[in-house]
Amino acid sequence: MQSKAGGPRRSDAQRNRERILEVALVELSRSPDVPMSVIAKKAGVGQGTLYRNFPNREALVLEAYRHEVQQLTDSAAELLKTKEPDEALRVWMDRLARFIMAKTGLADALRQVVGGTGGPESSGYALVYGSIESLLDANHEAGTIRPGVTADDFLRAIAGIWQIDISGDWHAQTTRLLDIVMDGLRAGAPGRR
Repeated sequence: MQSKAGGPRRSDAQRNRERILEVALVELSRSPDVPMSVIAKKAGVGQGTLYRNFPNREALVLEAYRHEVQQLTDSAAELLKTKEPDEALRVWMDRLARFIMAKTGLADALRQVVGGTGGPESSGYALVYGSIESLLDANHEAGTIRPGVTADDFLRAIAGIWQIDISGDWHAQTTRLLDIVMDGLRAGAPGRR
């Protein structure tokens, strides 16, 4: 990560920034109007540190969203390095569900800063879509899912996630739904190659 001056960030400055983003995601998901001072306090940093990293609310909200998308999409490639393709896909599906649930809460904050114009979601969507394609491609190559499944098919199959109430037991509900989807993807798979 680079500083505004273009050089690398000090490790303590990078940790502060990461902590601010983690707290911001949680707090903004709970309430889009959470004061910046509350985020700074819960992150364990002074307001000066918060504003040095994020000069205004818009910058913080957009970066929290971007950071979350980047973590999600980066994890797809990491999982494919350490797990069999179908296991990587299933673990990533859980991460996607957590992202969706967090984004559901963050959506109000995003709408406030981008004014309903679509904003960062379009670029985030392209990154997530690309991760889905890479996971499906690895599974097709390994023969662990049915042939011909596309990223669009996958997104339609998991669309039920958006119907789950975030205030309820969303984790158990998404786990059950994604297990069903994964069983469906495996049905008709040619077998490990």
